Amino acid sequence: MSNSKPHSANPADWQVTPVAGALGAEISGVDLARVDAAEIDAIKAALLEHQVLFFPGQHLAMDAHVRLGRFFGHLEGHPELANPYPDFPEVFELSASTGGIADEWHTDLTFLESPALMSVLHMVKCPSVGGDTMWTNLYQAFDELSAPMQELCEGLTALHDELPHNRPDQMTTHPVVRVHPETGRRALYVNEHFTRRIVEMNSEESDALLGLLTRWVQNPRFTVRYRWSEGTIAMWDNRCTQHFVLNDFSEERVIQRVTVMGDKPEGVGEPRWKPWLREGNLSATSRQDRQLFFYLRAQAKAREASAG
Repeated sequence: MSNSKPHSANPADWQVTPVAGALGAEISGVDLARVDAAEIDAIKAALLEHQVLFFPGQHLAMDAHVRLGRFFGHLEGHPELANPYPDFPEVFELSASTGGIADEWHTDLTFLESPALMSVLHMVKCPSVGGDTMWTNLYQAFDELSAPMQELCEGLTALHDELPHNRPDQMTTHPVVRVHPETGRRALYVNEHFTRRIVEMNSEESDALLGLLTRWVQNPRFTVRYRWSEGTIAMWDNRCTQHFVLNDFSEERVIQRVTVMGDKPEGVGEPRWKPWLREGNLSATSRQDRQLFFYLRAQAKAREASAG
C-alpha cells in the first residue's frame, strides 16, 4: 500500500530527471495511488516524450496498481502466464524463484494482432545485485538506418509468433516499420523474441535482414539500463520500445505487471511486394516457409468466410 510521501497534484512541481540520452526519465513528487485525470494527462505526455518512466518508492497495493493501469486503457492478463491473484485478473506476477525472465529483446505480445500498448510494472522484490532491465528506443533505431535501408524496411512486413510460450500456431503479421499513432514517428518493429521472418523475402534473405535489424536495435547508444529499487513503478510505451532483463542475479526477483492493450500496428503504407512462397512440395521447404504458407492460407480462408 502506498505510504505517505511528498506529493504535488500540480505536475509543474514534479521533478523529471532523464536517466539516459536515448530514452527514460525518473519522476518524483507524485503519489501514483492518488493521481487524478489531470495528473494522468501529464504522465501520458511525459511517456510520449521519454518512452519509459520510473517512479521510485511507490509500493502500490494491488488494487491501486490496477486502478492506475485503467487510466491508460483496457487491461488484460498475460495470455499464457498464470495469475496467482483471482481477485485481480488483470495482474500477472513473475518470480525468478518459480519462473523465467525475459532475457531476449522484445516488445510485449507482438504475436497478437493488436499487441500491448503499454505496460505498468511494480518491482515488488529485487535482488541486491543484478536483475536490471534495459529498454531500447525504436524511433532512434529507425532514424539512424541509412536512407536505402529505411526505404526497404518501410515496404516490408514480418511474421510474429508465440513460439517462446510453445504456441507457434499463434501468429500474426505486422509492418517492419510502425508509425506511432500519437507522435507520427516511425519505429523499427521487429524483435528477436517473437519475430520469425520477413514475409516478402525468402528464408535466407529474411534470416540475414532480421539478424541485422534485431542486432541493430540493441546498439548501446539507443538504450537505457535501469537499476531497480523495491517499490518502483515503471511504465513504458510498447509501440516504440523493446526491453530486456539481465539474467545476472541469484536472489529472488518478483514483479507484478498490468498490461494495457492497444490497436493494430499501422505501417507507412501497404507492403510493396507480395509474400514470398517457395514453389514445389512443402516437405522440401524450411520450417519458416511452411509456417508462412499455412498462415497465409488460414488468412485467405478467413477472408473468404467473412466475405461469403
